Amino acid sequence: MKELLIFLAQGLVDDPAAVSVTADAPNEEGITVYHLHVGEGDVGRVIGKQGRIVKAIRTVMRAAGTRQNEKAAVEID
Repeated sequence: MKELLIFLAQGLVDDPAAVSVTADAPNEEGITVYHLHVGEGDVGRVIGKQGRIVKAIRTVMRAAGTRQNEKAAVEID
């Protein structure tokens, strides 16, 4: 899951080397929160107009998590 999020984010940003992801342990509801870190100038590219790109990333991560019996959430830091 972590590799998928890194792959998606690196395709969007100008500086792929600045992309990193940290994951929290699953909470009481079984949701694993992935924290996406990108370069200072690339935050807008990952969020997109009206948040459309980040919504799409979250949808893909939820779908991939469903296939692996895992609940996933994405936050941009």
